[in-house]
Amino acid sequence: MPKTSSTRCCGSSPRNLSGVRDIDFVKGHGTENDFVVLPDLDGTLDLTASRVRALCDRNRGLGADGVLRVVKGAAVEDAPSDVDPDGWFMDYRNADGSIAEMCGNGLRLFAAYLVDAGLAERGEFVVGTRSGPRPVKTHEDGSVTLHMGPARVFGRSHATVSGEGFPGVAIDVGNPHLACLIDSDPADLDLTVPPGHDPVLFPHGVNVELFRRKGPDAIQMRVHERGVGETRSCGTGTVAAVAAMLHLANQPTGASYVDVLGGRVRVEITEDGSTLTGPAVLVARGRLDRRWWDSAS
Repeated sequence: MPKTSSTRCCGSSPRNLSGVRDIDFVKGHGTENDFVVLPDLDGTLDLTASRVRALCDRNRGLGADGVLRVVKGAAVEDAPSDVDPDGWFMDYRNADGSIAEMCGNGLRLFAAYLVDAGLAERGEFVVGTRSGPRPVKTHEDGSVTLHMGPARVFGRSHATVSGEGFPGVAIDVGNPHLACLIDSDPADLDLTVPPGHDPVLFPHGVNVELFRRKGPDAIQMRVHERGVGETRSCGTGTVAAVAAMLHLANQPTGASYVDVLGGRVRVEITEDGSTLTGPAVLVARGRLDRRWWDSAS
């Protein structure tokens, strides 16, 4: 990814005609799971749920599956205790304005942005998340490898899609997932309506993955994310799907490519955690009009 001047996103925004400062943003995606990145280097942006919803609205805002606020760990009240207060923290919000613990595709984009903006050196560094510190490695080809932590199986359940039940494995990847291995083509499923799930096992909602094997080293997956709807990809969801596949085969470790609507990533489940490698693309940068921001509060 080409190096650009950090002043484009990290310096002071110019004043608009009303004399107030506009707000910098960057738009990008990881396997077409798209996000608005908001640099908030001094921790002063009031990122309300209504502003997140407005930003993510594809008609009245920029359009995105979520918002990534770039901020120091010390400025985040609910940051885990093991997160470096002086390090960069990915404050992630779903499109409906809700706060989420973790987002794999978002974290790849977040890491790519830090390097592009001159806030981190290309290579290995650590980003704080609500699921704890996450080591990342940015590569010359624009891809990013994330250490996603353990993918923990915590039960069995089922998802209901168009009245049909699909058995699945409950997986914790820092956020809750229900990964269902199916025999049919995931492309035939209707995910315009949120899949039904067990509210006792998943009291705060769940991300649902429906996947099938494509061969010895690849699976095909679709995903419905809580607070968003169906997305082109879900990073933690790809980890959950591979972990579920291995669990069902009684294999503690292994690796697989995962084909999602937005492209392909590679997931590896190890004895002490998991990794996710995939692309991160910065698409555009610009400035939000302060009057629009204020009206969306």
